Amino acid sequence: MDTRLIDRERTAERLLTASAKHSFDPDTELDWEAPFQEGAWFWPPELLSLYDTPLWRRMPEEQRIALSRQEVASLCASGVWFETILMQLLLRHTYDLDPTSGHVRYALTEIADECRHSKMFARLITTLEAPTYGPSKVDHAMGRVLKTVSTTPGSFTGTLLAEEILDWMQRQTFQDERVQPLVRGVTRIHVVEEARHIRYAREELRRQMARAPRWELALTRTTSAQAARVIARSLINPKVYATVGLDPEEAVAAARQSPHRRDVMRRSAKRLMDFFEEVGLLVGPARPLWKASGLL
Repeated sequence: MDTRLIDRERTAERLLTASAKHSFDPDTELDWEAPFQEGAWFWPPELLSLYDTPLWRRMPEEQRIALSRQEVASLCASGVWFETILMQLLLRHTYDLDPTSGHVRYALTEIADECRHSKMFARLITTLEAPTYGPSKVDHAMGRVLKTVSTTPGSFTGTLLAEEILDWMQRQTFQDERVQPLVRGVTRIHVVEEARHIRYAREELRRQMARAPRWELALTRTTSAQAARVIARSLINPKVYATVGLDPEEAVAAARQSPHRRDVMRRSAKRLMDFFEEVGLLVGPARPLWKASGLL
């Protein structure tokens, strides 16, 4: 067994051990029946799309909190969509590999985690009594295309894009006592378990980028940059604004023009973009696409 595979197996065994010690069942771990606290936020206000815009300053506190409730529902729906794609990509990755290896056993363990996360997010949407927002029809179709043409390193790049941006936001959330306890509990479970997923994807992406042929690297850079654009714009569905009584066109424009929102998106991706720079993803003709995503 070559050094690369030995290293891969060692990583997998450590992650399998961590999974055995620190995995949660959201159905029993969280109190889904507790009433929401009056006046509490559903997401930190500083992370909301309209925070610190002229429109935000005109909104009463009750409407701002209502927006936080709908934005969480939108993020949860996007999370289910991301994880459905991720599970397909992980299964495709394992298709030609030894099913007895630790690397494959951990991939299957991660898929089991993602199944629980998807059910958890869906249950939270139901508990919030919110619509199932999800991506636009265009982005839904784009996701189908991107997962179909994705290279192996592209699959792990997409995994990290979906996981690390939300992970950064959720780390701000589960420690914030202004936020509803149920939402904090959901984000705590996701952060703990996603830490293993991020480690697995980062180390495998580094290995894949080091050995991929030139054509695969070029394709990965382009498709991953497009995936970044789709993921970034799919987090908040414009329908959330109509749900809380705002004009969607005005609200979308306000969020798009907001320096604070642009800063939040860049900060959420800063650590990830540094890693992508290190492994050689942000070079060449695809770099303008990465910039257009608002993450770089």
